[in-house]
Amino acid sequence: MALPKIDLPLYELKLPSNDKKVQYRPFTVKEEKILLSAQQSKENDQIVMAIKQIVNNCLIDYSIDDLSLFDLEYLLINIRSKSIDNSVEFEIEDPDTQEKIKLKLLLDNVKVHRDENHTNKIQVDDTYTLFLKYPNIDNFIDVLNGSDISPEKTYDILLSCIDKLASADEVYNFKDFNAKQVNEFIESLHSDTTKKIKLFFDTMPKVRHEMLYTNSEGKEKTFTIQGTQSFFM
Repeated sequence: MALPKIDLPLYELKLPSNDKKVQYRPFTVKEEKILLSAQQSKENDQIVMAIKQIVNNCLIDYSIDDLSLFDLEYLLINIRSKSIDNSVEFEIEDPDTQEKIKLKLLLDNVKVHRDENHTNKIQVDDTYTLFLKYPNIDNFIDVLNGSDISPEKTYDILLSCIDKLASADEVYNFKDFNAKQVNEFIESLHSDTTKKIKLFFDTMPKVRHEMLYTNSEGKEKTFTIQGTQSFFM
């Protein structure tokens, strides 16, 4: 006689990047082992691999490749909240006194912060609008590893985020064109357009949370949690 399979609850949330509703399940023992192994290794590559594997396992009928970096971070936080505990206790070192400060983070309080100047629509001229898509975690592995991004890597990230060019009558999907054609298009853009593209990256939504604490000298401080690894606790 085979052992019964235990049904897991399903949860739903809206992806911050596009408001699409996705379903996910909590961790099983299998994912907790992956999580603990990555935490203990303290290796950035292991952590990134674990994040991708855990979210991919728990996400229902949605490809991890379609998730922006901040979608992935937000999903990870929600999965962890429903699987282990909504609260995370950890220690930080105050930069002035070097004392250890204990903090408690409630994951429900962590939100995606949006810049009011952010847009993924870039007006190229009176006729055409350029639409950009958000980079995923693979685009930022070098950043997560603490490496400096080369100009070539920066350009590759830019190319991966160009989605389509549209006018009132036509739509050009960049996936339908080869690298040479896309390069020639990028090189033909006016500097004002490239500045707007840079602003897109500079103002992208971020999963971020600020926590207030008071050190032993009575100074009120703010500790900011941001980024995938910061929430991987």
